[in-house]
Amino acid sequence: MSRFRICAIAHSIVATGCERGKLGAVETSTGENEQIAEWLRQAADLLAAQGANPFRVSAYRRAADTLARWPESVAAIHAREGRKGLDALPNIGEGLANAIAEMLTTGRWNQLERLRGSLDPAALFQTIPGIGRELARRIHDTLHVDTLEALEQAAHDGRLESVPGIGRRRAAAIRAVLTDLLDRRRLRRPSPAAGGKPGEPPVTTLLDVDREYRDKAEGGKLPTIAPKRFNPEGESWLPVLHATHGEWHFTALYSNTARAHELGRTRDWVVIYFYDDQHVEKQHTVVTETHGSLAGKRVVRGREAECRAHYAGEAADA
Repeated sequence: MSRFRICAIAHSIVATGCERGKLGAVETSTGENEQIAEWLRQAADLLAAQGANPFRVSAYRRAADTLARWPESVAAIHAREGRKGLDALPNIGEGLANAIAEMLTTGRWNQLERLRGSLDPAALFQTIPGIGRELARRIHDTLHVDTLEALEQAAHDGRLESVPGIGRRRAAAIRAVLTDLLDRRRLRRPSPAAGGKPGEPPVTTLLDVDREYRDKAEGGKLPTIAPKRFNPEGESWLPVLHATHGEWHFTALYSNTARAHELGRTRDWVVIYFYDDQHVEKQHTVVTETHGSLAGKRVVRGREAECRAHYAGEAADA
């Protein structure tokens, strides 16, 4: 019988009978539907409190209501039909189907942890066989990614091999494990093509969001959250921006990684998460470049060539 692992992902999550950091299990029933619905409601409440787009908030609440009333276990649907079966449920769609599959397969939801300020990507990467705590930290600090999907893209476009301690063979092994794990989550959806950037907003839009975030953060015009990492006093200091530009919804925060703290870049590196109308999530980090022809300019990591063309066009128009 399929089993669904439930673990509290923040101290205020509804009690599920398992300690933080350990995965419990309950028999497949509609009980996990209620748990996932509760997580979706909590995300909706946090998004509303942080000023996110009301349509996005409503979408999460509609999805929660659907799951709470659905007569069949979503774990059973996922085991039988994969992400495609979840996608077919009313008020779910591709992005929320991915989120539900993440909860079912990992017992956690990165997006909710991020909204609460409790996200620990290193812990997530340690769920991949062969990746320990130190390597997980290096992956996060080098690549500035915090989801398995973003790590899979880095494994395909060659960036993973730039992480100290990961060569070509080890990167290939991690790529194979990620493909297997995520294919089970998405029912054999094709893996990303090497170096491809399909379905992403232009760098001009990302740079606009970066500028909006830093201006509003500097002016004290954004709500703040209290990150759990590197914040022993529990101070609410991390500004969060939710914005909509065209078809894209954005969430932006300063990087709270160990590397950002070590280099004094916690007020420079900006992590931007972006979602389309189906709530499919991707991310990029924007930094101030320190060398080369782009030195001193804001640059989208992984899309430097496009940034170079963008600034060249600005100079030509001046």
